[in-house]
Amino acid sequence: MTTTSQTQTGAPAGAQTKGGARVAVQRFGTFLSGMVMPNIAAFIAWGLITALFIQTGWLAQFGILVPIIGGFPSADGTVNVGLVGPMITYLLPLLIANTGGRMIYNTRGGVVAVIATMGVIVGSPVPMFIGAMIMGPLAAYIMKQVDKLWANKIKPGFEMLVDNFSAGILGALLAIAGFFLIAPVITALSAALEAAVNWLVTLGLLPLASILVEPGKVLFLNNAINHGVFTPLGVQQVSESGKSILFLIEANPGPGVGILIAFAIFGVGLAKASAPGAIIIQFFGGIHEIYFPYVLMKPMTIIAAILGGMTGVFVNVLFQTGLRAPASPGSIIAILIQTAPDSYVGVILSVIASAAVSFLVTAIILRATRKRDLAAENAGDLSAAIAQTQANKGKESSVLGHLQADGLANEAGGLADLSTRDPESAEEVSRAQEAQNIAAVHNIVFACDAGMGSSAMGASVLRNKIKKAGITDVTVVNKAISNLTDDIDLVITHQDLTARARQQSPSAEHVSVDNFMSSPKYDEIVGLLERQHNTEKA
Repeated sequence: MTTTSQTQTGAPAGAQTKGGARVAVQRFGTFLSGMVMPNIAAFIAWGLITALFIQTGWLAQFGILVPIIGGFPSADGTVNVGLVGPMITYLLPLLIANTGGRMIYNTRGGVVAVIATMGVIVGSPVPMFIGAMIMGPLAAYIMKQVDKLWANKIKPGFEMLVDNFSAGILGALLAIAGFFLIAPVITALSAALEAAVNWLVTLGLLPLASILVEPGKVLFLNNAINHGVFTPLGVQQVSESGKSILFLIEANPGPGVGILIAFAIFGVGLAKASAPGAIIIQFFGGIHEIYFPYVLMKPMTIIAAILGGMTGVFVNVLFQTGLRAPASPGSIIAILIQTAPDSYVGVILSVIASAAVSFLVTAIILRATRKRDLAAENAGDLSAAIAQTQANKGKESSVLGHLQADGLANEAGGLADLSTRDPESAEEVSRAQEAQNIAAVHNIVFACDAGMGSSAMGASVLRNKIKKAGITDVTVVNKAISNLTDDIDLVITHQDLTARARQQSPSAEHVSVDNFMSSPKYDEIVGLLERQHNTEKA
């Protein structure tokens, strides 16, 4: 098994420096998105209630008005508070603040974060999502530092008294500070950001945002961009106009599906064979991460992603379309559910147009490099993973050779060959020696940025392979990188995220893959587990 464990490899210093900035940006982006993503269900609930019950909602189109929920005046003039307003003003920001506080200082940090953020919410006339993302973690950090002042200095029996009053007093002070100091600053910042977005929309320049968004997505900053930047601004736009185009800039599945269709038609080797399955997962499942490896293996296709993204945004600007709430995951199903009633034509056209543009550009790139790829026997750059595996093994592998020559369709044949191979072959001996240097593996964790997208797919694939091998004493789960602990035997991540995972679980073995759905390293892991299982059984 080829790993990146600390015992087996040592990343060059230059490489660590080169990846340091990217890891730092990823960590900051993950922190921002980490406050929003666990609460996406609340955003969806708010979006559905808004879409159904506001005065211009879906039900109103059929003459059904429910002002007591929608929050608009009844026919007799009765003023109703409704659910829509309180949810966006209080519920969603406080959930974000609580999550941010817990990320810094567990439950105690979450409680103080909510108290402090309440001051910011009441002190501003606009929904305080940005305020919650700043005040929540800040309040929890201050609480953590305050607790350190008298840690281990409290007389027995007074711990609860000190804990409760210190948190209450600090929370009250921070709420007042938030009301008078933080809220005006965040209000001005929100107004400036909103003005900047409106300026881009007015001048028709919003499509230029794709120049930054699409490369950022491929570098696994998609969640940070969508939920850390666009969601707070978009929710504010919804509260004012009923919909927001910002929810569509990152979530549009069109650019990704266009690239994958092009690989399915014009690609070679494993890339061509695996692309059809990836299309279904990306377009209907909303897991955009699955097309990132295809872009990384053909870096020129980032141009296709950018042009496709710009086309989609341009169409949405042209038709003045938008969503009621964030579409997460970025599935076409989620997007259509959250689409405003007057935006279906524009949203659907934006997906089709962006997919068409990215498909055409990717097709041109693939056709232009096809002869070179075939001449180099480079069966789709997914084979880079195979080549890297062989390089790390120090020799050719007949099984991986099958995969490289014949594509994914021959994977079953290769595995069958693996199961019937001579146990005394040089490859088997090499693997056995390798296994001796690796501690017993009983729990495996797939980790990605959010812990619920690409890592879930990878965990499912490996779990099925382990089940077919008859191994029952190994657990395979998926988590966010930020939730990794140092009691894990084996961590599997995308190669761009391994550095962060290693920091969270320094004692674990780490395996890097470039495609969660069909990495040849899964078979090596299963082979290792089989030998481990047989050894323990003997």
